[in-house]
Amino acid sequence: MTAEASHELTVVGGGLAGSEAAWQAAQLGVRVRLCEMRPANRSPVHVTDSLAELVCSNSFKAKSLENGPGLLKEEMILLDSLILDSALKNEVPAGAALAVDRNRFAETITQRVASHPNIELVREEIKTLPPGPVIIATGPLTSPDMTEILIRLTQGKFLYFFDAISPIVETPSINMEKCFKASRWQQGEGDYINCPMTKEEYYAFIDTLLKAEAVPLKPFEKPLYFEGCLPIEEMARRGPDTLAFGPMKPVGLMDPHTGHRPFAVVQLRPEDPYGQLHNIVGFQTKLKYPEQTRVFRTIPGLEGAQFARHGSVHRNTFINSPLVLKPHLELRGKAGVFVAGQLVGVEGYIESAAMGLIAGINAARLLRNDPPAVPPPTTAIGALIQYITTSDPKHFQPMNINYGLLPPLFESSGKRHLHRREIADRALEHMKIWKNQTLPERQPESKAV
Repeated sequence: MTAEASHELTVVGGGLAGSEAAWQAAQLGVRVRLCEMRPANRSPVHVTDSLAELVCSNSFKAKSLENGPGLLKEEMILLDSLILDSALKNEVPAGAALAVDRNRFAETITQRVASHPNIELVREEIKTLPPGPVIIATGPLTSPDMTEILIRLTQGKFLYFFDAISPIVETPSINMEKCFKASRWQQGEGDYINCPMTKEEYYAFIDTLLKAEAVPLKPFEKPLYFEGCLPIEEMARRGPDTLAFGPMKPVGLMDPHTGHRPFAVVQLRPEDPYGQLHNIVGFQTKLKYPEQTRVFRTIPGLEGAQFARHGSVHRNTFINSPLVLKPHLELRGKAGVFVAGQLVGVEGYIESAAMGLIAGINAARLLRNDPPAVPPPTTAIGALIQYITTSDPKHFQPMNINYGLLPPLFESSGKRHLHRREIADRALEHMKIWKNQTLPERQPESKAV
């Protein structure tokens, strides 16, 4: 049994992030009140009363350390993650990926959380901000009342209700023999990589784009097609020249390979401080992932593009974290209020849970009068937090974990070295050091029923 906790923390939301946050704080001796609005109120996608219900895929993505999700999972295992431990206990065969029996997984988490002596599970909807330290982890389909609370906390203009995400490609996979660097109306190298198109290439691309297969809309996604976030394929349906006068306009650009202005151009904007990722500007899309790969590889210079993230347009609620969130996931200007999960601008199950893990640890540290702690950016968790809190707020979009977010290694010659396994080894070593310096010995889990 754990010793009696001496403080209280409220966690709002019993999804992956909220369950992880409550668990981490409780394991550090904090008395936690975890509030989940189901079963009284349900979102459009939940069907059970269990905590951490998986509403989409049952996959937690790749296990291998050659992939960002694999490294993130290993770090979370090091930090005694409830979500990862429960996933491994309920694993089902899925090749190189970690997939779970979704019902048993959620039931396991519900049972472990409900039986923890430091956690009180409350089944009610929170309609006003609770007093004292609180973690808001209500997810992408946050209720109207919690949305109003977030609007007030973030001054309204820093809260978004949909994702309009463009694909991101790994920079080394771009063929610079066909592309050129420039910003509009500037001489010499600029901030953008530009993929020029001839008239024939442009119309061939439009034809391919219009014939590609898109993801069907869900009922609650229908209101999302605002002018500011139209999918690229929807813009193309307005007429074959629409994109040439929109996101693919060539004005202010000169192709140094030909000495002429291209008929159309696809611009790629740097996405990370190390120059390893580039965003395809204005290419938010509802195309299925394999179709995105096929269609966008017809763009000159992107024939061999490796995608760190595919594009999407879907219902989501998230804050502009670079403007309103501190690195330890506490809101600026609102002491004691933490935000976790997809609300902070991460994509994916494990990414959301990882943000809950860090929020739970830091809320507990606040109550123990310890300074906040964030893993270094050489770790997957630290790199993800660095992305969401330091990105350009004008272009901030949700992100899932990938190696492009981690700083590269350097050889003795000073050249970048991108071997993923060595970057993973460094990350895990740094995470072990951070854990030993930051986290005291955990309290044992209660086995009481």
